Amino acid sequence: MTDAGGHPFAAAVQPLVDAMGAQMVAPDQARGDDVVLSWEGEDVVAVRLPHLADSLDHLLADLERRHGSLPELGRKDKQNVVRILEERGAFSVRHGVETVASALGVSRFTVYNYLNRENAAREGE
Repeated sequence: MTDAGGHPFAAAVQPLVDAMGAQMVAPDQARGDDVVLSWEGEDVVAVRLPHLADSLDHLLADLERRHGSLPELGRKDKQNVVRILEERGAFSVRHGVETVASALGVSRFTVYNYLNRENAAREGE
């Protein structure tokens, strides 16, 4: 389902659903862990959230669309990508560091260095 029958509320939340890598389904097709959204007392759309591992892949794809090929980014841009991913919880996913390192074309050690540098900068504030 892409437009929830054309309801304006569904159209309004579509960019958020896309940004999360989620999927819209009809309210009557909602499963137990789907989030049903209502407007003026009427169930309009259900949002099926992605699995965490799929979310990381979606985040990486979104960052690549915004910044260009991740392996071709310079060091500062890669550090920025790691900061964004950390803020979004990417490293709480099992094998998150390895997945990010592979996507950036760097070693796990480099990703850990970027994370440590970011954490040290935060502590210095």
